[in-house]
Amino acid sequence: MDKQKHSRRGFLKNAAIATAAFTIVPRFVLGGQGYLAPSDHLTKAVIGVGGMGRGHFAYAGTKTIAICDVDKRHLALAANMLESGVKQFADYRDLIQLPDLDIVHIATPPHWHGIMAAEAAKAGKDIWCEKPMTRTIGEGKRVREAVQQHGRIFRLNTWFRFESNFYGMDVPVKKIKKLVDSKMLGWPLTVTIGRHTGFDWKFYWVGKENLPVEPVPAELDYDMWLGPAPFKPYSEHRVHTTFRGYWDYDGGGLGDMGQHYMDPVQYFLGKDNESPISVEVDAPQQHSDAVGIWRKITYTYADGCKIILDGEGAIENVPYIDGPDGKLFRGFVSDIPNMEQKLASFPEPEAQVTDFVEAVKTRKKFALNEENGHRSCTLVNMGLAALRLGRALKYDPAKEEFINDEAANRLINQPMRGPWTI
Repeated sequence: MDKQKHSRRGFLKNAAIATAAFTIVPRFVLGGQGYLAPSDHLTKAVIGVGGMGRGHFAYAGTKTIAICDVDKRHLALAANMLESGVKQFADYRDLIQLPDLDIVHIATPPHWHGIMAAEAAKAGKDIWCEKPMTRTIGEGKRVREAVQQHGRIFRLNTWFRFESNFYGMDVPVKKIKKLVDSKMLGWPLTVTIGRHTGFDWKFYWVGKENLPVEPVPAELDYDMWLGPAPFKPYSEHRVHTTFRGYWDYDGGGLGDMGQHYMDPVQYFLGKDNESPISVEVDAPQQHSDAVGIWRKITYTYADGCKIILDGEGAIENVPYIDGPDGKLFRGFVSDIPNMEQKLASFPEPEAQVTDFVEAVKTRKKFALNEENGHRSCTLVNMGLAALRLGRALKYDPAKEEFINDEAANRLINQPMRGPWTI
C-alpha cells in the first residue's frame, strides 16, 4: 500500500509539473489537432475595439479570432470588419481564457492596461499593449512581474525606437543613437522635447470641470468601463475619445504622447535600466479631476543628463540634443563640422528583435518590452505625479519610489475600486 501511495503521489507531482510547464508555452508549439504550425498565423484577440482597437486587426502573421468591448456599438462595428465566427465578449476575463488564443492586444483606456496585462500573462497569453504601458508606476511593476513570472512575451505599442522617422528629427532613432554612442556630442546631454524641436504636446487633451451628469447610453456598460477607477457620474466627455482629459483614466497630452516621445530618449541615452532621480514642474495648479496644461517639466538623471519637456513651445532656438561638445537640431542638423561623414565610421547600434510575431515564435524578448517599457512609462508617471502635486519630486530609481514623500508614493500604488486588484 505504501508503495502504491508513493507511486500515485509521484505520478500526480509529475503531472502537475508537466501541466505547469505547458501553461508557459505558446499554443501553436504544442502540436496536435486544431493547433497551427509555427509557420502559420498566430491567433489574436483585441480588447477595446473603439477607434484605436479597430485599427489593429490586420497585422501580418496574426489572425483575429476574438474581440471584446463594453460598448455594444463598438463590438458591432468591429464584427462587421472581420470574418464571421469571430467570438465577441463583453468581459475580458472570459476572453483571456480561450484555449486557442496566443496574443491579447490591449487597446483600452490606460486605467485598464495594468490589470488586463497582468491577468493575460497569468492566463498564459502573450501581450501587445497600447501606450502608455500603465497609468501608475506601481501597476507597471506588477505587469513586469507577471510577464516574467509566467514566461510571456510583451510588446508595448510605440515603435519609434526601432522604426519610422522620429517626428521633427526626420530620421530613424537608430541614427540618433549612433550619434550619441559616438560621443561626438560629449556628455552629459540635455534633450528638449517641444514644438520647436518637432513635438506637439496635444493640449486639446484637457478635461472639463463641473461636467454635467448625463444618462448612460443603453449600449454602454459604464460600470465595467470604469472598472478599477473611482465611480464618477456618467458624462459623455469622460469616456471614449476624450477620456484622456481625466486623471482617473490617463494624463492628458503627457499621458497620450509622453511614451512616444520619451521612450526613444531613454533608448539612445542608454538608460533603459534606470530612471531619473528628480522631476521638476512649472505648471498651473491642476484640478483634482480634470487634467490641465503645463509649461515645462524637467527630468534629471544621476549623471547629469536631462530631459526637458516644453509644453507651451516657449523655448525657441533650442537644439534637440545639447551636449558640451556639440548640438543636434531639428532635422538631424548639427553644429559639428562634417558630422554625417564622421558618423559613418562608427559602429551601428546593437540589433533588436522588432518583429513581434518572430518574438512570440522564438520566445525572444521584443525590442520594447515589459522592462524598458516600464522604465519609459515611469517617466510619464513621474511627471504626472509632480503635476498633480504641483511640486518637484526626488526619486530612487533602484527602489522605484519617491524619496521621503508620502503623498507622491500614494500615487505610485493608487487604490482600485472593488473588486478590482492587480
